[in-house]
Amino acid sequence: MRLNTGTERQSDPTTTATRGQAPPAEGVSAVTDRSCAAPSGRVRPKQAATAPAQQADVAATKSVQDAEVPAKQPDTTGPKPQPKASMFASLRVRNYRLFFSGQIISNIGTWMQRIAQDWLVFELSGNNPVALGIAVALQFLPTLMLSLWAGVLADRIDKRKLCIAIQGGIGVQALVLGLLDVSGVVTLWQVYVLCFVLGIFSSLDVPTRQSFVAEMVGRKQVTNAVALNSSVFNMARIVGPAIAGFAITWVGTGWMFLANSVTTLAVITGLLMMNPDKLFRGPAVPRAKGQLREGLAYVRGRSDLVSLMVLVFFVSTFGITFFTSLAIVAGNVFGTQADGYGLLSTLLAVGTFTGSLMAARRGVRGRPRVRLLLVAAFSLGAVEFVAGSMPTYVAFGIALIPLGFATITFLNTANALVQTTVSPEMRGRVMGLYVLVLIGGNPIGGPMVGWMADAFGGRSPFLIGGVISAIAAVACAVVLVRRGGMTRPVRIAGLRVLSARGEPAARTRRAL
Repeated sequence: MRLNTGTERQSDPTTTATRGQAPPAEGVSAVTDRSCAAPSGRVRPKQAATAPAQQADVAATKSVQDAEVPAKQPDTTGPKPQPKASMFASLRVRNYRLFFSGQIISNIGTWMQRIAQDWLVFELSGNNPVALGIAVALQFLPTLMLSLWAGVLADRIDKRKLCIAIQGGIGVQALVLGLLDVSGVVTLWQVYVLCFVLGIFSSLDVPTRQSFVAEMVGRKQVTNAVALNSSVFNMARIVGPAIAGFAITWVGTGWMFLANSVTTLAVITGLLMMNPDKLFRGPAVPRAKGQLREGLAYVRGRSDLVSLMVLVFFVSTFGITFFTSLAIVAGNVFGTQADGYGLLSTLLAVGTFTGSLMAARRGVRGRPRVRLLLVAAFSLGAVEFVAGSMPTYVAFGIALIPLGFATITFLNTANALVQTTVSPEMRGRVMGLYVLVLIGGNPIGGPMVGWMADAFGGRSPFLIGGVISAIAAVACAVVLVRRGGMTRPVRIAGLRVLSARGEPAARTRRAL
């Protein structure tokens, strides 16, 4: 999809040459040839009637030149084949390979800590779902306060160096929590404090890391790189919870935190080994007043971005709450232990991993489409409602696979749409706002999930969240299509949406 935002710049041949590609030499000869041709395109009579003596002189001169300069051998091999597009196209970039490798290790540790943290809070609180919701709220509360400023910071500061500092802070937080847990002195309030500390680093990490992806691979491969990031993240969600679920029963939760602190070194090492000269950096944004307002005004002037942000907020706040509610369903509905919770997380990750691989394949074919975003959001809500209605543990676990597929399709599409349609100098600030609406609702959603599970049963977060997500998808589709002025009816989940005719119709038709 290519949205007509009016912010993209035309490429400069001189800039392209500075990236190690010399400008084509044919341009000079072409200009020379045109200067010798008659305006009508005919051969000049004087050149056409060349005397035999003059032809001999030209031939003699050419033979001398050929003796001084080696003759250029004809190219019999034909045009060089272009690299075949594949779902791993972004891995041809060395800087991204280093980042990708570190993420494989680090994300496994992150999910081990996530499972261990939820289970530790569950144990310390006596299986109280409200306590788990408070821990989630504290972890995501800093996003409300810092994510927008983190986007401004990402536009001003070297993103690679900022990522190194943030990963160091995350590693220290995991180390402290692990030492407290292993020593047996950990209390619930200490976990709450460290959840808040982790939230501070995460609120800085996500917009910086997300906007850094475009600098590593360039705009053309952003969609593919975002999908590969998700594949790593969700592969880790298969491996990490599976390891944590069984390891917690053997050695306890503390060692999961210590392991995560070690895995952050993999990301830091990859960032240090990168070649900064090979990054696709946008124009530097100097420090100035009003940059945050400028970023918000930029988004407010784009109806497509506003609709996307609203949809992401409702789906992430009310629909994508099963990362918290899974522990409640596992313990309070089906009566399983940590290993049962880990298995449910793994089944969900199977779906998300499959969806991320499919997104990587789509990423090499072009930019994502808004229609895919709307369909994925509606599918997420519908499947989540069905999963919450499943009567047995096995049926519920199987339903988590398509739920994970729809979830990661929605998140990948939204992320790629934002990164590929914004101006480079605005990318950090727009990603900061995106992270705010994506994660900022968790301080509301976390306690809400605990309250709903306590008041209406452990299945209620799935049932209510699924309905809200489906309604939000349909509502945003209606608003987006009508504002764009589609010239033909569009069917979304069986709903026939009509719109007015006009000039914006062509732009919306290309977007959808």
